[in-house]
Amino acid sequence: QVRLVESGGGLVQAGGSLRLSCASSERTFSGSALGWFRQAPGKEREFVGAINWLGGITTYADSVKGRFSISRDNFKNTVYLQMNSLKFEDTAVYSCAVKSGGRWEYWGQGTQVTVSS
Repeated sequence: QVRLVESGGGLVQAGGSLRLSCASSERTFSGSALGWFRQAPGKEREFVGAINWLGGITTYADSVKGRFSISRDNFKNTVYLQMNSLKFEDTAVYSCAVKSGGRWEYWGQGTQVTVSS
């Protein structure tokens, strides 16, 4: 059983910053791309961004490009999502995922991010 645990969510004012972490106690990140997704109330889950195994390639949704950045520490089996210039519309539950076999296979439970306007 793969277990991913997100942390770092909370309440922040618009324009503020948060840093989310996603960690696993197992070597589940080995060779895998990692991604962040979010789901706002009443909306579909959407892709936020992803990073490849070596960390040299990142992709982002247009809605967060230039404000969010993803990094990873493979020694710690941890991936990070730095969120700056937060907007009210960034409010959502943020989840990390591990890619395996070409699909986002393993998911964390998510952490709530609430941005007050």
